[in-house]
Amino acid sequence: MDAETSQDFIPAGLAALGIEADEIELAVMGAAHQLFWPPILELLSLDTSAIPVERNPDLSQAPPSR
Repeated sequence: MDAETSQDFIPAGLAALGIEADEIELAVMGAAHQLFWPPILELLSLDTSAIPVERNPDLSQAPPSR
């Protein structure tokens, strides 16, 4: 999703929720989108199928080192 698309969907999403935002708030949201969206896309593209599933993890313990 590029910057032009974010300029379209951010105001539309806020309007759908009944939230009013001025130009400064929209600029901050656009900048945050530009900062965070590329790493999010990288995380979504990771192939984790080779990582074994940990069944019944003991969350009180640190993960086992590999």
